[in-house]
Amino acid sequence: MTEHNTDRDYPASTIPPGGVEPVPRRVRAVLGGRVVFDTVRALYVWEWPYYPQYYIPRSDVDPDVLVDEQHVQHLKHGTAQRHGLRVGDVERPRSARVFTAEAEKGLEGMVRFDWAALDAWFEEDEEVFVHPRNPYTRVDALRSSRPVRIELDAVVLAESASPVMVFETGLPTRYYLDRTAVNFEHLEPTDTVTACPYKGRTSAYWSVRVGGELHPDLAWAYDFPTRQLLPIAGMVAFYNEKLDVIVDGERLPRPDTHFSR
Repeated sequence: MTEHNTDRDYPASTIPPGGVEPVPRRVRAVLGGRVVFDTVRALYVWEWPYYPQYYIPRSDVDPDVLVDEQHVQHLKHGTAQRHGLRVGDVERPRSARVFTAEAEKGLEGMVRFDWAALDAWFEEDEEVFVHPRNPYTRVDALRSSRPVRIELDAVVLAESASPVMVFETGLPTRYYLDRTAVNFEHLEPTDTVTACPYKGRTSAYWSVRVGGELHPDLAWAYDFPTRQLLPIAGMVAFYNEKLDVIVDGERLPRPDTHFSR
């Protein structure tokens, strides 16, 4: 249950021609308390249509961290030499690809790291979660006075006249409500934690029990969202793919996304 997925249907306009462009931000990553790379010359490379990956110049990578595994790979963007990472006793085998002279023009000598192999990634001094933020994706959190009611099987789970609406490219509108507007009688906390590159890491998830049936992980909250999404801090949202949302008295159709399944 995550707020990001490569099945998202982004418009074609969110992908630049050629699928490669410079990153205008400083990008860093750490492993075992050591900076693996620190660069202002990273590239966005769209390996999939929905969001980019960072490619890092090898000259900006700590050479003592890379471990050549003597294995050549033929990838979408050309030939690469596979490397592992080692920092003290911490090892991450098969986690970096160093592109050779046979790579696509402009990618020679660039390094592509597996995201999960590193402990933390940063754009400037702010941590980035899950994958790089797509520079062509927009996420807005707007306060509203439109009344919103959340129901499941005719049971009211939450109701508010002061929601925050989150509009994100490729996803249906999410409605965040104050916790005082939520009927927690029907909510049961779970151990689920997810992360989103645009909103940060969740602080809570709840399943919903209605009529004796438990519906897992239907609601979540970000107590400490990213700076851009501060209006949703501490508020609760629900998957409108799996329950009913009534806005201004109108019951909205349930959207069909990868979260529907």
